[in-house]
Amino acid sequence: MNITFTVNAAKDLEELPVALRKTTLKQLELLRRDIRHPSIHAKKYDENNDVWQGRVNLGYRFYFRIVGSVYRILRVIPHPK
Repeated sequence: MNITFTVNAAKDLEELPVALRKTTLKQLELLRRDIRHPSIHAKKYDENNDVWQGRVNLGYRFYFRIVGSVYRILRVIPHPK
């Protein structure tokens, strides 16, 4: 699978502190290899809009859609607790 970013997701990623950006990229690589990887905790977030959620760490999540053979990253934001 390939990964692409929306403009918002690219901006989110760019604005993260370096260590968090590195962790995010690591998690996205795990997603690319296997959506079922246990550290990602990927799950369907919004069934109606076909949006998935994955874990960066305890405080951040990334949201994505699966379009054919592409994971389209929508946002990387603090976890809305």
